[in-house]
Amino acid sequence: MMNIVGVTACTAGIAHTYMAQSALEKAANKLGYQIKIETQGAMGAENELSSSEIQAADVVILGIDVSIEGTERFNDKPIYETSVSACVTDPEKVINNALAKIRK
Repeated sequence: MMNIVGVTACTAGIAHTYMAQSALEKAANKLGYQIKIETQGAMGAENELSSSEIQAADVVILGIDVSIEGTERFNDKPIYETSVSACVTDPEKVINNALAKIRK
């Protein structure tokens, strides 16, 4: 089973950050993948990824419109970076694009 981790962060750090998290989680579950998304918003980092979760991940999705904290945690992992709006409007495409990076 594919194991995905990621971070979402929008410019305001409120609604879209969580909408992107929710959309990615629903899409991954529908596709049969394991996923955990950390949010970095107005409340700081929530649902934080542990080092073991990152280690176990096949790919990292960054749905971000602003710079985020802690990107060095993902140095050994394939990273797919996209916008928050892409995660909200077409999360399955975002997941498939991320997985395409590791299938090459």
